[in-house]
Amino acid sequence: MDGTVLVADDDRTIRTVLTQALTRAGCRVHATASLTTLMRWVREGKGDLIISDVVMPDGNGLETIPKIAEERPDLPVIVISAQNTIRTAIEAEAAAAYDYLPKPFDLPDLMKRTARALRQRRTLGASAPGTRSVPGAVGDDLPIVGRTPEMQTLYRLVARVLNTDLPVLITGESGTGKSLIARVIHDFSDLRDQPFVVATARDLEGVDGPGNIIARARGGTLVFDEIGDFEPDAQARVARMLDSFGEPAPRVMATSQARLGDKLGDGSFRQDLFFRLGGVTVAVPPLRDRIDDVAPLAEHFLARIAREGGTERHLNGAALDRLRCYSWPGNVRQLENALRQLALSGAEAEIAEAEVSQVLASQPAQDPADLTGETDRLSGSVAAHLKRYFDLHGGALPPPGLYARVLREVETPLIEIALDATGGNQARCAELLGINRNTLRKKITDLGIRVTRYRKLM
Repeated sequence: MDGTVLVADDDRTIRTVLTQALTRAGCRVHATASLTTLMRWVREGKGDLIISDVVMPDGNGLETIPKIAEERPDLPVIVISAQNTIRTAIEAEAAAAYDYLPKPFDLPDLMKRTARALRQRRTLGASAPGTRSVPGAVGDDLPIVGRTPEMQTLYRLVARVLNTDLPVLITGESGTGKSLIARVIHDFSDLRDQPFVVATARDLEGVDGPGNIIARARGGTLVFDEIGDFEPDAQARVARMLDSFGEPAPRVMATSQARLGDKLGDGSFRQDLFFRLGGVTVAVPPLRDRIDDVAPLAEHFLARIAREGGTERHLNGAALDRLRCYSWPGNVRQLENALRQLALSGAEAEIAEAEVSQVLASQPAQDPADLTGETDRLSGSVAAHLKRYFDLHGGALPPPGLYARVLREVETPLIEIALDATGGNQARCAELLGINRNTLRKKITDLGIRVTRYRKLM
């Protein structure tokens, strides 16, 4: 990399880490804990790129971007923030930040984005950032909660599609919040003061159904709910509706928990409709793929229940661990319902693990079949992780011994979780894994796994 980077962050550790990493990469670095100093450097013509925190002692980094644009419209800004919510991502997009990363950020990822920004500035220049208003009260209490990388990717994509003309297809399992994402896209877009209309297959029945829907949605947003479940005749009505929009035409979105690609393959979904609805696909991850979001989601829902007049309760550590170990086939909706039961089921302020276990005992578990087949989530996650690992080495190969390292990374958590599930009983664990007990003992020793024997509550 070649260029001068201005770093603004009130955390000394972050300033030091970024300064060292950027310097090793060949950049010149000026670092400060003050937005006032940053703006002085901008006015003096220093810097080819800015990396700035949002919350600073003397101001807000996002609110500073328009001022930077007035002085230096070709100067890109990468925003980093510990306030890693969907609102922050949308505000960063509205301020026309070059990029947005949540804290804690992945340093190699930030370095790649920095190199890309410097390269694009040299070759293309940067368009002047503009600003767009972001609604103040709308969406503040929306339960789109999450700090995991999966949710940060979702936040950035949602922020980028807000004011495009492209149709949006929102996919995900039942209970992940697809309809909520559609509502957020509308409420934070320039169409937020226009109608928001949700149409089901039943709404399309009758001669006047489609016409009424178009009239209600004109100039706003029209969402076809669970389009993958529409019968062929309903799909035909949707296709005709899309051809009959007048002006102003509504923005079109659709949600689907069904895999439309599979339905295309067996002929149960119209190909022309698929391409007309799928301008941008927003995939909402299931809760089991972002298990680290269980804690903030639980805190969010318990606080909401208390505000609604329910009992004010909180989870102890063991209870939270029990929630994290569950597979959540019903996703966020199921988690909220479980927490509502817990809020009503006890008088003590603290929710204990036994209470959680009792509530979950009546809940369905994840179908093991979901872990097999061509859509294998585990293999896909491993493949993505390994690809990123190779990418981080640039054109060079990783150090020798990769096969053994990868197997160790997979074997260790597999055995630890299996031991935990069997209460530390090695005989049951070996049977569960399908390996010899002596083999299990050797692996426990070789991998340095600590075994604690205890009685399972369930």
